[in-house]
Amino acid sequence: MLVTLDGDRALRVSGDPDHEFTAGFLCHKMARYTELVYHPERLRHPLRRVGPKGSGQFERISWDAALDEIARRFRDISAGPHGPQAILPYSYCGTMGKLQSSSLDRRFFHRLGASKLDRTICATAGAAGYSYTIGNRTGMAPEGFRESRLIINWGSNTAVTNSHLWAIMVESRKHGAKIITIDPYRCRTAERSHWHIAPKVGTDAALALGMMHVIFRDRLADEDYLTRLTLGHEELRGRALRDYGPDRVAKITGLDVTTIERLAHEYATTQPSAIRVNYGLQRHRGGGMAVRTIACLPAVVGAWRHFGGGVLLSTSSMYPLNTLALERPDLSPPDTRTINMSQLADALLTSPRWGEGSGVRGGPSVSSRNARASSCEAPAPLTPALSPGGEKETLPIKALFVYNSNPAAIAPDHARVRCGLLRDDLFVVVHDLFQTDTADYADIVLPATSQLEHFDLHTSYGHHWIQVNQPAIAPLAESRCNTWVFRQLAARLEFEPDLFQVSDVVLAREALWETSPPDSVPAAVRGITLDRLIADGPQRLRLPERFTPFGEGNFPTPSGKCEFLCKRLSAAGLDPLPTYIPPAESSDADPELASRFPLQLLSPPSPHFLNSTFVNVDSLRNAAKHPELEIHPTDAAARGIRHGDTVRVFNSRGHFTAVAVVGDTVRRDVVVAPSIWWNKFTDGGANANATTSSRLTDMGGGATFFDNLVEVSPLASEGGEGPGVRGEGRGGERL
Repeated sequence: MLVTLDGDRALRVSGDPDHEFTAGFLCHKMARYTELVYHPERLRHPLRRVGPKGSGQFERISWDAALDEIARRFRDISAGPHGPQAILPYSYCGTMGKLQSSSLDRRFFHRLGASKLDRTICATAGAAGYSYTIGNRTGMAPEGFRESRLIINWGSNTAVTNSHLWAIMVESRKHGAKIITIDPYRCRTAERSHWHIAPKVGTDAALALGMMHVIFRDRLADEDYLTRLTLGHEELRGRALRDYGPDRVAKITGLDVTTIERLAHEYATTQPSAIRVNYGLQRHRGGGMAVRTIACLPAVVGAWRHFGGGVLLSTSSMYPLNTLALERPDLSPPDTRTINMSQLADALLTSPRWGEGSGVRGGPSVSSRNARASSCEAPAPLTPALSPGGEKETLPIKALFVYNSNPAAIAPDHARVRCGLLRDDLFVVVHDLFQTDTADYADIVLPATSQLEHFDLHTSYGHHWIQVNQPAIAPLAESRCNTWVFRQLAARLEFEPDLFQVSDVVLAREALWETSPPDSVPAAVRGITLDRLIADGPQRLRLPERFTPFGEGNFPTPSGKCEFLCKRLSAAGLDPLPTYIPPAESSDADPELASRFPLQLLSPPSPHFLNSTFVNVDSLRNAAKHPELEIHPTDAAARGIRHGDTVRVFNSRGHFTAVAVVGDTVRRDVVVAPSIWWNKFTDGGANANATTSSRLTDMGGGATFFDNLVEVSPLASEGGEGPGVRGEGRGGERL
């Protein structure tokens, strides 16, 4: 990305025409990044809460006062009866550079002895499922899509979420490639594809197995590849032929038999065939198994033989940076507990006063069917968490440090997250650019830098290039970057200077293995040094030009083969073969629940937002207009809902309001709420996460945002106070 300056002010940002992959353009959101940087409501100074939690009332304080108070509270909690594990960091990818997202911050909390955070909210189920089949997340080269003859976007709105890859797909289409999108929702990618296939939500594994049935039955499989380079192909063949015939799969998926047969034939007979699978389809109970099953398909037809064939989930694991040196997990005491970020509600409500939760790794999962309270005064008791020693006891979170995230908006089960954040005995620190929903509940708010204001090192989840992020402008007002904050806190807690009083430049060199023995440097980053990145610009990983990772096998699995039959899954108590696991909230799994809440809610990212980032940028929020709910005409008519009506979307966990968009963009029994709106920008003070649960996926401990049954009703135009948690509004003192 290039930044055009006028003196010390950034005028605009633009794509780098010299970058071989991004090719000189930015996505719709990043093209407006300067609007975020110079937003009039940027936090400019540290703040201390002076009003009730959630009111947004703060006073200005100095950085020294803020840091001294945080250090004092951390020291007191660490010395208290629950120890430092009563402190929890909470972060994700609000800043995605390696230094500002996962370096000194991780070192600091490891050294402190704080609870660890399992960062599961986005991708872990799919990553786990894919890795059980492939060995890790290595996939086909994104550039290879230029030579693909058949492209399947499976649960991927590539035109919106991966626009540079979409440009390659469009180029390939001009040369004769066919693009198919498999998605219950007719997203922008589906609208622009040759063929849109809309299965029922959460039935992707059944569809993939149905394809395999047809491929095996009609002798379209690559038997040589199967015999030499896969493990368990006969077992997979037997299951697909026995259990997943087109008639049964049609009933599961809601597709007709002709569609299943045609899709299987086109996929098997058109090479190179490429699948872009994304994380949306893994956000239900069987999400990990679904991605694992889809990842088997290229080996069944031998697509891995070709440049332009295979499957791509993410390139993020392709960068072998020295994360152990950056994060220093060895500093964390043995047996420190790990809390799943997708179960923040459970973790915050773990105390005698607030009920007991199970967001702790090792504790039993909490069913979203638990009875729940309608207020924060008496939350329902949940399954007890396990302490590090294995004894059932409450071990509350007494301090929460939030950075690079906005859990009050993005975490599932919003009402219970809010209850947890309202605890008077919970000390909350938020480091952010803005007074987010979460910052309204903070005791201390710290102003953060934007990407234009700090140094960082960037990899990617969509290509194979690495680059340095040089600051283009000075930090605005008193904004400070993450690494600066944790250096200051480490100094106040008298942590080792050689670990914490190191510069960002030194951290970057550590990440690039420059401080390690030369023979320990992974081949993919050999010769990529900080000096070279600064002098020559972005560098491609040291991979073959025509990267075909599994053309001759060499899968990074224990067997060295593509593992259709996976003993590691058996050891984890899961089915070792690909199978279909229905969503927990579905007519198949829970007909009684489905009778009360018959609509499956999807809440994918709005094209105008990046999860909850950019929601407060006026031009992008105005483009999104207001929270919407897309609903099929038949479902709308049955409920007396007309296009443009304000509707109430609800289940036993909560409710939110949206404006109905009646049309055929969704299949029957599915509704879509483009997300993630800040709660304070909604009429009822709640977004779609008011209805989502903290249930976890089958593998990887991922969030199940799309395993979510709801009902929808028109909002009465008169009388009543309306649905949704009464919001805090957009008010609150902003300094």
